[in-house]
Amino acid sequence: MNENEIVRKAGRIEGGRADSAELALINAQTLRPLAADEVFAFRICACDDQVDRDFERFTETALTQLADLYVGKTMLIDHLWSATAQTARVYGASVEVENGTRRLMLRAYLLRTPDSAPTIAAIEAGILREVSVACAVRRRVCSICGAAEPETYCEHVPGRTYGDQVCHRDLEDIADAYEVSFVAVPAQRGAGVVKDAAASRTDEKERFLQALRLLRLEEKRYGGLKA
Repeated sequence: MNENEIVRKAGRIEGGRADSAELALINAQTLRPLAADEVFAFRICACDDQVDRDFERFTETALTQLADLYVGKTMLIDHLWSATAQTARVYGASVEVENGTRRLMLRAYLLRTPDSAPTIAAIEAGILREVSVACAVRRRVCSICGAAEPETYCEHVPGRTYGDQVCHRDLEDIADAYEVSFVAVPAQRGAGVVKDAAASRTDEKERFLQALRLLRLEEKRYGGLKA
């Protein structure tokens, strides 16, 4: 089983402009210099450090790693990993703090052409607003015992309460950032996992791991399995 599992987290789009400083960053991604009137730029609130509906959260370090990895990555439609689905390009990324919450902010651009006009209009009208980032995470750390999956076994279940604490997993050690996509329905309130066909293999792994956890609990309880 590959230690890197694809995680998809939802976010939202905010309006933005390409001033001279932003244009310089955009042109670092292009083969020829683009003028300000050739590009449409916007900001993406990609994900944050709050516990989400799947009882996971990115740590401060993970968000910083994502900011470093996302510059230059493509923007797609519905996580369709195809050149025909490429819509925009990420040219800047940073971690911003607002009211104690750290957020990964991405800045993306697309070329103003007759073909891109409907996309730009949909963004400006607030129709294309939800997005989802896709990345690979090496470690999920239990908030109760500090065990790091997948290298360490943990019997605590995310979402369950132990004492006065609700268990969640801290997502750490980002292996890679793949893309960010426009999506129709995000899976959670500001940041969430997209449960789609592309994530089915990850779901199967989670079911396998859960079954393995239950088996190990039974072995501990009864002193091992007997034929």
